[in-house]
Amino acid sequence: MAALWGAVIFSGFYHGVNPGMGWPLAVSAALFEQKAAALGKALAALALGHFIAMTAILLPFSMMLTLAEFQREIRIGAGLLVIGLGIYLLLNRRHPRFLARVKPTQLGLWSFLAAMAHGAGLMLVPIYLGICAVDELDAGHAAAGELMTANIGTAFVVALTHTAAMTLAGGVLAVGMYAWLGMKFLSKSWFNLDVVWALSLILVGALGIWHAG
Repeated sequence: MAALWGAVIFSGFYHGVNPGMGWPLAVSAALFEQKAAALGKALAALALGHFIAMTAILLPFSMMLTLAEFQREIRIGAGLLVIGLGIYLLLNRRHPRFLARVKPTQLGLWSFLAAMAHGAGLMLVPIYLGICAVDELDAGHAAAGELMTANIGTAFVVALTHTAAMTLAGGVLAVGMYAWLGMKFLSKSWFNLDVVWALSLILVGALGIWHAG
């Protein structure tokens, strides 16, 4: 269980470091407005969008009463879904064009769409299902309402913990870039994690299937 919660936090740090999750946009917003406060405001908007995206993916799983009886099958299916998305992103390297159409002032919306498009929420599903561990419960005697309430609460805590770790990691990079290095340095030293991201989805999906077995 400690390892699973560690995975929630680690994946949050990983998402935060990834430029594709938006921290460079927070830097550019602060430089454009020439206000340090704009950096915090932008990071908050990115965090809100990411949190909503995580809960939008996790909540449907938390409300599945069949999770108690068919958890193994659901976890394997979720793992295969994550692996499939990872393979798709490896084959299709194009970034979603609709993200470029979102206005710079709508960072929360952009963060939500970016997380959805990159499968950030799906990456949490196998971890979340492992944390629920309802296969240890007697499904015949577990109250459905109790089980659902517990799962929904866990979904929110997972999403919140993950988003906090993401915001911390991205925020540290954004503050460092804004205070000392600037966008000129970023434009020259841009690092692309697309392949690593896709491979990590495949890895998480495989681990989810292995853990379900």
